[in-house]
Amino acid sequence: MPLHPNRRQFCGSLAVMAPGWACAADTLRVLAWPGYADPDIVSTFEQRYGGKVEVTMIDSDLDLWNKITANGAQDFDVFAVNTAELQRYIRKGLVVGIETGILPNLTRQRPRFRDLASIPGIVSGSSVYAIPYTYSEMGLIYDRRQIPNPPDSIAALWDERYRGKVIAYNGGTHNFSLAALSLGLNSPFKLDDKDWPRAVDRLIALRRNVTGFYTRPDESVALFKRREAALMFANFGKQQLQLCKAAGLDVGYSLPREGALAWLDCWVITRSARNTKLAAAWINYLLESEPSQALVTRQGLGNTTSAESVDEVSDKLRWLQPVESEEHRNQLWSRIVSGDRASKVLGP
Repeated sequence: MPLHPNRRQFCGSLAVMAPGWACAADTLRVLAWPGYADPDIVSTFEQRYGGKVEVTMIDSDLDLWNKITANGAQDFDVFAVNTAELQRYIRKGLVVGIETGILPNLTRQRPRFRDLASIPGIVSGSSVYAIPYTYSEMGLIYDRRQIPNPPDSIAALWDERYRGKVIAYNGGTHNFSLAALSLGLNSPFKLDDKDWPRAVDRLIALRRNVTGFYTRPDESVALFKRREAALMFANFGKQQLQLCKAAGLDVGYSLPREGALAWLDCWVITRSARNTKLAAAWINYLLESEPSQALVTRQGLGNTTSAESVDEVSDKLRWLQPVESEEHRNQLWSRIVSGDRASKVLGP
């Protein structure tokens, strides 16, 4: 089969930088979030580069961490991770620097995402470890019939009027940040010893309002519809809003005045990647018009290449930062979800 023109150009540029490398029929092992590697997007890449792509889906940061660390990152070549979580992968040596010189589509990115050194956590030393791909804020989705006016505060999640009517995300890291925002703590990402009891009490109170927890976007929509919920914390942001509307739900979307947590997901290459050039080709390909626009039209997410869409609310966004301890947050959250009292949650 003749080389696709883009593939021929890309392989040619790689040959200059890495003599002897060829676009062989390798298998690329991708670990991704829902909507990041749709079948038609994958098929186009396979046809262009002559290889095969195996996609494994994840549903939480913890799921991602467990899959990558289960076998020392040997099971995957490339995966998507937010900038805050990225730091632990760099510290553990699970990811490698990316040769940005062989990614011509970086020039298609908007200036704010093309300036990699200005994005916290992406560059370490002289190495670039991640390429920005997509982003969203974590807003509130509400049923217009039950809540006619958009909720303007995170406190709505704790409102007794919505007891048994709230859908929440099943994840300790983000939920403790959410609790910290609602309590007005100094930083939602760095809790002090004195902050833990208040944050735990806050999340236990949230649990009382919750009718169901989700980890995947599609799961959240099904829960919202089946339980006739009034309010949902949208961990996946407007991706969930789009899915809700597609499911025929009359919903709105709002950003709380306390600020909305926001994530920037990037592609990274594992230390065990069998073909780092093919992994780089995957990252480069996803910055093209068709894959980038699919994030917007299909998923409701922002991409890093098209017109700005986040500046108008940037003052409300609290971009994720590394937290004091993912392990501690997830351990406490597991106890909270299981129904433990505060004294047991904070106990040994």
